[in-house]
Amino acid sequence: METPFSLAGRTAFVAGASSGLGARFAELFAKAGANIVLGARRTDRTAELVAKIERQGGKALAVPLDVTDEASIIAAYDAAEERFGTVHSIVANAGVAATGRSTDVAIDRVQTLLDTNFKGVYLVAREGAKRLIASGSREKENGRITIIGSITSRLTGEGDSVYAASKAGVTHLARNLAREWVRQGVNVNTIHPGYIPTEIQGDWYDTDGGKAQIAGFHRRRLQDIASLDAMMLYFASDASRCVTGSDIIVDDGQSL
Repeated sequence: METPFSLAGRTAFVAGASSGLGARFAELFAKAGANIVLGARRTDRTAELVAKIERQGGKALAVPLDVTDEASIIAAYDAAEERFGTVHSIVANAGVAATGRSTDVAIDRVQTLLDTNFKGVYLVAREGAKRLIASGSREKENGRITIIGSITSRLTGEGDSVYAASKAGVTHLARNLAREWVRQGVNVNTIHPGYIPTEIQGDWYDTDGGKAQIAGFHRRRLQDIASLDAMMLYFASDASRCVTGSDIIVDDGQSL
């Protein structure tokens, strides 16, 4: 029996799928019945994840992907379509950080962050939408694009100004894309996670500063990576047919 959030019959594409949230989403979508395409630069990791998914009875494909390079994105979608057909559910998840006070962060690092976190999201979403529209999404209403934001987009602090601004930027980008494609059957929504221990933070939470940050959260804990599962499945599935242009905070109350 299919659940309301079933992805059976859908193909999902996760950009930034080699670790952390992206790897979690790939496994989650595969278990929900989707054909899953894992895009990342670290293809050794995505190949291992494909093998794991296939051992569990899923269908998966690893494709090399540099979200800052439009040609790489086009090639990734081409490979996905050759294997599984149209990509219906897209997750723009790839991201990098540039920690440090703004007066100290090197400008080349700032450019890398903006190219990945903003331009990369734009290119991944745009290419997916082009293909969905060409495949008849206007009539089928089956296009689903989920952008991974961050609660930092709504906070102020020290040490992540450019990262926070890039996440605020893609939030507004998502609403504009949702408006642009609202009659084309392509829904675009954003999820803002809180602080979840993944590779991007390194060993920060083991330091005194990291422990102090956790102590400052209302529930005195980091967010569980599994806490995003239900919302991710909802946005990727037919259940969210009437939801577009939304940005949802799922952060265990950290930003309250």
